[in-house]
Amino acid sequence: MRILITGSSGQIGANLALRLLSDGHQVFGVDRRVNVWTNAFPTLLQDLSTPQRDFVGGIGGAPYPPSDIVIHLAANAKVHELVEQPYRALENTITTFNVLEYCRMNNTPIIFSSSREVYGDIRRYITEEQQANFSFTESPYSASKIAGEALVYSYARCYGLRYLIFRFSNVYGRYDNDIERMERVIPLFIRNIERGEPVVVYGKEKVLDFTYVDDCVEGVVRGIDRLLSGEVVNRTINLAYGQGNTLIRMAELIGEALNINPDIKVEPSKRPGEVTYYVADISLARSLLGYEPRVALEEGIRRAVAWKRDYQASASSSMVNAFDDRIGANRVG
Repeated sequence: MRILITGSSGQIGANLALRLLSDGHQVFGVDRRVNVWTNAFPTLLQDLSTPQRDFVGGIGGAPYPPSDIVIHLAANAKVHELVEQPYRALENTITTFNVLEYCRMNNTPIIFSSSREVYGDIRRYITEEQQANFSFTESPYSASKIAGEALVYSYARCYGLRYLIFRFSNVYGRYDNDIERMERVIPLFIRNIERGEPVVVYGKEKVLDFTYVDDCVEGVVRGIDRLLSGEVVNRTINLAYGQGNTLIRMAELIGEALNINPDIKVEPSKRPGEVTYYVADISLARSLLGYEPRVALEEGIRRAVAWKRDYQASASSSMVNAFDDRIGANRVG
């Protein structure tokens, strides 16, 4: 199978690509930044948020290989960054439009990555897929995901485009510690607690549904198979763990994994755009995909901490080797 992944240099994209390669598929990535995690598959560096009008051999004339399906993950994804820089939400919508045009012109089905943010916070206890009320949009980021979903639905009705939409929830784990580029709460807390620095929880009662990346990838792979076989077509599905945890509990688990007593400071949940409670209803994923998440937060945090430590050790070893090589070259000279 030939699979094109947009946003292939991100956490989900890189993990998904490696899983698909291990399953024997061909993967082609598109991203506007280099993949720092792996070079196992070709990646075209391209900014998909640039307005496109001419399509010759792919978006903007890019040399895309033929593909059987497009997995559209590319997006500006940090809620608070898009509150401060709302033009980035527009970039998300333009990117989705461009990818849909590519799919339309090549008659290629698409999997679109949406978010639990579309449910908002006012009706936060209702998370069954058909009950999302878009009048409760909380942020420019959630609006960009709602707009993306609407575009996908319209392309299905107007052009017969086949799709699946997955609403992800707080995916974490391997390949997510590049927090200088984009802060994510779990890698940020791991770093701060490891350094003995305090962590700030905004909202004592804030509850979120954290999804380990391998569970997320498993759900997407099942979706790929069922969409291409025609077994599950044109559906919107929550993809999460299906259990809520407070951010305080998450910070405590990180402390346990690091064997450090964390300094947790609690402040009121007052930042604009925030969702304060979300636990996914994953019954549709179970029934349509046979999806059953396996990694609870306790185990996922242990894996995330172990991966970060291994990654740091590998990076330090590479730096030492590079330094030794330079010293050796100078001595030879």
